[in-house]
Amino acid sequence: MGNGALDGAVIAVAGAGGPAGRAALLRLAEAGATVVGSDNDPERLAEAVDAARYAHGGAAVTGETVDLLDLDSTRAWADRIEKEFGRVDGLVHLVGGWRGSQNFTKTDLGDWDLLEKLLIRTVQHTSLAFHEALQRSARGRYVLISAAGATHPTAGNAAYSAAKAAAEAWTLAMADYFRKAGGEQGPTSAAAILVVKALVHDAMRAERPNAKFAGFTDVRDLAEAVAGVWEKPAAEVNGNRLWLTEKP
Repeated sequence: MGNGALDGAVIAVAGAGGPAGRAALLRLAEAGATVVGSDNDPERLAEAVDAARYAHGGAAVTGETVDLLDLDSTRAWADRIEKEFGRVDGLVHLVGGWRGSQNFTKTDLGDWDLLEKLLIRTVQHTSLAFHEALQRSARGRYVLISAAGATHPTAGNAAYSAAKAAAEAWTLAMADYFRKAGGEQGPTSAAAILVVKALVHDAMRAERPNAKFAGFTDVRDLAEAVAGVWEKPAAEVNGNRLWLTEKP
């Protein structure tokens, strides 16, 4: 189990309890990584961790409930991982959330208050907490999952699209840090953005068997793309949006 770029890597996954998180834990464990997941729902996280362990014969997958809205707690999580395993080779950011409206004029700014926390604040905290450890790694990667709406917002998704755009800008600033730290030799670590239209998983298909989900990315394909970020040189992925759906 595991013989590629992720074999033996230590990867943290934020938002590991959701469908995308579950798929990521499974794929990263399959690649031979030691995976440390976090989620704000202990029961959901435990189920995701157990599923990954069971699927891959007791793979090194653990979970921890972390308040990613608290910077000190997030930093403590990053420090614990590095202390226990000696390094951190990646942070995959899968914390999600969505709120929309019928049209622009009916936008509820309360939605922004929620999305700012889920989609921006957690990115700020995880990036600030992990960036130094990732830079110390020979294969450090910060992977943000974003949405096409950040580039092409629609009238009913103003708050969501703006939050995603802000998270992308923050991640690109982190990429610039890695670029400058690499000097003339180029970056050894990278911050990359995977862009989807939306995600789909088996439970969604079961609930809506006649739906087409056109342009959606299956969570297993997303997990494959996440793993693929380690297969490419840091300079190739750093500061780039990697599109998993058609560009708008």
